[in-house]
Amino acid sequence: MTENQYPWYESYPEDVPHTIGEPEYDSLYALFEDTCHKYANKTAFTSFGTSMTFREVNEKVDAFASYLQNELNVKKGDALGVILPNLIQYPICVFAGLKCGMRIVNVNPLYTAHEILSVLRDSKAQVVVTLESINARLLQIHDQTYIKTIISCNVGDYLGSFKGPFYNFAFRYLKRSVPSYDKKQIVSFKSAVEKGYNLGFSKVDINIDDVAFYQYTGGTTGKPKGAMLTHRNIISNVMQADAMYSPILNYGEETILTALPLYHIFAMTINLMFALYIGCSNILIADPRQFNTVISALKRNSDVSIIIAVNTLLNAFVTHDVFKKVKLNKLRLVVGGGTAVQEGVAKKFKEVSGVSVLEGYGLTECSPLCCALPYNNREYNGTIGVPTPSTIARIVDIHTGEEITQKNMPGELEFKGPQVMKGYFNNQKETEHVFDGEFLRTGDIAVWCDGGFIKIIDRIKDMIIVSGFNVFPNEIENVVSMLNGVIECGVVGVPSSSTGESVKLYIVRKDKTLTKELVLLHLKKYLTGYKIPKHIEFVEKLPKSPVGKVLRRYLRQNRFDS
Repeated sequence: MTENQYPWYESYPEDVPHTIGEPEYDSLYALFEDTCHKYANKTAFTSFGTSMTFREVNEKVDAFASYLQNELNVKKGDALGVILPNLIQYPICVFAGLKCGMRIVNVNPLYTAHEILSVLRDSKAQVVVTLESINARLLQIHDQTYIKTIISCNVGDYLGSFKGPFYNFAFRYLKRSVPSYDKKQIVSFKSAVEKGYNLGFSKVDINIDDVAFYQYTGGTTGKPKGAMLTHRNIISNVMQADAMYSPILNYGEETILTALPLYHIFAMTINLMFALYIGCSNILIADPRQFNTVISALKRNSDVSIIIAVNTLLNAFVTHDVFKKVKLNKLRLVVGGGTAVQEGVAKKFKEVSGVSVLEGYGLTECSPLCCALPYNNREYNGTIGVPTPSTIARIVDIHTGEEITQKNMPGELEFKGPQVMKGYFNNQKETEHVFDGEFLRTGDIAVWCDGGFIKIIDRIKDMIIVSGFNVFPNEIENVVSMLNGVIECGVVGVPSSSTGESVKLYIVRKDKTLTKELVLLHLKKYLTGYKIPKHIEFVEKLPKSPVGKVLRRYLRQNRFDS
């Protein structure tokens, strides 16, 4: 496609530019510092009902950066491991590290010691900031890593003189979530920040094309791959998100709900970096699995105007009758991503909230946003929207590699743009495999639709082949999600002696009167015969990642312990 042949431009609203231009900042720390100066007295983050202004956060970032530089002698290019849930300490650590020119390594705090080891060893992180409950796991693997210093946060560090000790006591002794560990090997985060207030700081020269994050992907299924995301990558992605959504937003006046974990690329870029860019107040939810805490947070902060969510979280808003319990009168932007938003969920969410879900699409290697539904799109259309400004998309035949320009012809989706990673850290083989010339391969099968919209059919690896016919789990899950008695569902292929593979459907139901026979009657209205599941099983829950993606590999293994 040439510049004049990009079909998605016709679907852009008039006030959305085709390109974003050069980044406005030299580094992510510069973006953070500018926001803190513009909105110094505005609430920046709220955690467990306690808030901190941008000025207060900036002061703590400066102090922690001074500690890292003077006490630990960190240098530009060193890796800083961050193993934290959504607490105020997370942005403090990240921006202090970035100010020092470090490369941030986000690690899922739910990982086992073995999974943490694979990421920390690959990234060569020498300094790690973590939660007290994870210290024991880290000390188990300490000798197998490059770690020199472990800095430990407590949940109550910045919750005040009464609430802070109470929360710490509850987590240690009532919930028993802190295994015993050798305190002599651990540095207190709060004391490190206090010490940093009395230390100076030597400015670090940061280039916009320096690596800012090693963002790991695939670490639980094999050798972890650290996507090297530069300051340019993420700032560009922030500007792309701003171009798509800013016409309906007011800088300095928005409040965003952050229930997705910030260590995940979707939330890290949109809920943290983009939210900072527009001067947003941020409501941090440490554990969205405890959905009552989400409802309580919304009751305390009913001025939430932006929600970023995965399909599971959107569904929870519906099933928990959130909009009957809380009046979110300022809600104007709801973005779904991280995994496919199902039609049934999107329609039910709009029915109860009055706000359309604007689905977006991305991947870790693209910082992550590549496509988004334009802000003026008011109805679910089953697509991931259009490529964001300065992003070029193409679909290629999975067998020949030839570009497909016709509508409704499936092929692999590929992207190029300023948000695409530099490559995988210390992994040239995987880097070469994921790039197709200048384009990054996604591993997703997609088709072109009218107006340059793109529809994801499914992951190449999740495709089911029944008697030679291609069957895509997403299509079946979408149809099942339309049933009122279904909370959520998952579809996988299982071996079959007669057809090679057959379709198996797992359903979590809220209505026990929903039977296999009723499900089949519904499916037969929408799907051809070979797509109809041969096996239907009702289960109490589905295995999910911390972000809420249904883990199909566990379904194939019949594992529900995630």
